[in-house]
Order: sequence, then C-alpha cells, then structure tokens
Amino acid sequence: MRDVPIDGDMIRLGQFLKLADLIDTGGEGKVLIASGDVSVNGEVDTRRGRQLHPGDVVEVFGRTARVAST
Repeated sequence: MRDVPIDGDMIRLGQFLKLADLIDTGGEGKVLIASGDVSVNGEVDTRRGRQLHPGDVVEVFGRTARVAST
C-alpha cells in the first residue's frame, strides 16, 4: 500500500484515483467506479464524488493507496 498525500482535508474519489495513479484517465475512473470495481475502506462504493479523508484506503484490482495528509 502506498500513502498518497493530498492538499487540504478532503478529496473526491474520482480525483484521488487519478492522483494515486490507480487509473490513467478520469473516464476510466468513472467506468470503474460505476461498475463496482473500486472499494473504499473494504466496501464497494459507486459514488465518484465520495469524499475521502486522510486514513481512507482505496483499492482497484488489488492495487491499494491510502489518503495521507501533507
């Protein structure tokens, strides 16, 4: 698992996937989230606008990243 620092105290799920290099494009993220291939803290989440905070863990196809504060 990799810690990915964010500016501020919150980031949206779609933005974090791109920032953490878990996806290549925003469009890819939209599809993966909608199809249930993304989990947050061990639970599938289909909301692209889901707010993530430091400590949240995101997983896509076995690749994980944790939201970290700067």
